[in-house]
Amino acid sequence: GCGGARPDATEVQDRMESMNQHESWGRYPKVRHAVVRTIRWRNEVPDLGAFDRPVLAHGLGRSYGDSCLNHDGVLLVTAPMSRFIDLDEDRGLVRCDAGTTLAQIQSLIIPRGFFLPVIPGTKYVTAAGAVANDIHGKNHHLEGTFGCHVTRFELLRSDGSRRVCSPDENQELFNATIGGLGLTGFITWVELKIKRVSSPFIAMESLRFDHVDDFFKISAESDLDFEYTVAWIDCTARGRNLGRGIFMRGNHADPKVHRTGKIPKERLVTFPFDAPRFFLNRLTVKAFNILYYRKQLRRFKKSVVYQGPFFHPLDAVLHWNRMYGKEGFLQYQFAVPIDDDGAAVKALLEKISASGLSSFLAVLKVFGDVRSPGMLSFPRPGATLAMDFRYQGKRSLDRLEELDAIVRESRGALYPAKDARMSPESFQTFYPQWREFATYVDPGFSSSFWRRVTREA
Repeated sequence: GCGGARPDATEVQDRMESMNQHESWGRYPKVRHAVVRTIRWRNEVPDLGAFDRPVLAHGLGRSYGDSCLNHDGVLLVTAPMSRFIDLDEDRGLVRCDAGTTLAQIQSLIIPRGFFLPVIPGTKYVTAAGAVANDIHGKNHHLEGTFGCHVTRFELLRSDGSRRVCSPDENQELFNATIGGLGLTGFITWVELKIKRVSSPFIAMESLRFDHVDDFFKISAESDLDFEYTVAWIDCTARGRNLGRGIFMRGNHADPKVHRTGKIPKERLVTFPFDAPRFFLNRLTVKAFNILYYRKQLRRFKKSVVYQGPFFHPLDAVLHWNRMYGKEGFLQYQFAVPIDDDGAAVKALLEKISASGLSSFLAVLKVFGDVRSPGMLSFPRPGATLAMDFRYQGKRSLDRLEELDAIVRESRGALYPAKDARMSPESFQTFYPQWREFATYVDPGFSSSFWRRVTREA
């Protein structure tokens, strides 16, 4: 076991906490919290039923929208509550405080030959946040979501009860809390499975493709032999180049076969200021997309890379969200079934490329059919595309509402952890099980997101 020792704090963790910012990663919407209280130990959690306004736990604020915000309410900041409780290498289990980051877990288990079974695009997510948003990664087609690997957690409710939840104990609360956006109570600790790997290096292949049709073909072939698959696509391209991009696939490298070398030292830079509005416009975004597509001179490339740059390329730039300016940005992530040769994805890409809301960060992936225990879990069989758009007021909101209509018609859904503006109509269409979920919401908890998407119910 780990004897309750606190993991070494990373430079990133320290620098993020020192800014004391309690906003979402997209920095929109702007909210004001009535009470902000920092929790450092599990026994410091206050009486959740004593507040005269709703409560919400907040980790590192890496949710892009308002699911981690609680306007005019109480925010309990859990990031400093980050100690390990137990590590069982024989059974492949780790138990840690709610605020422990995936980066800290990886730092503990990688030297011991283990790896997290599911890792998202940033490692600066807390364990409780990973549960609450039921995060997913590049291997969803094989491993499903984070919630598929959670064995149990403790949930503190506003009535003072502490409930250990697992597939066998308090199962309904277990299912509601996974993907439950922090609304079912305060998670104090999390236990999850970890897996043995041949190395923390990835033997990867990059394939440049000319059209989204090629993406679907490459993805179908790659999912058979590769654990990790994902593509960057050019959202500014149109016509015969619609959805062109670079497909990346990989497996954990075998040191007996691949030259893995030494683990490189992480080099961090900071985006130093809020970029002015002209920094990201249609011309600069289009230029970036063209350059990124052309940067790989050959159509096919093999390499062996350390896991960090493969899974988390943007983590090397601290506060990269500043490049969108102080107004912030909107991330838009949808999942739609792959019917009629990807017709829904093509329709959405055509709408995006014509809208002028072009994104320079667009990631396309095919979800598998591994079912999550989470009641409100977002991933579902089909294609998912995530994009960032600089916030431009009503123009942005109107354009994204047009995309929502296509997603609704396609029987798809948006990811609540990435959302800051979808209507109650859209949410309730995407998640018809929301009324059942609402019966498990703790009466003392709420969020800006939850009030927004249920206000007309």
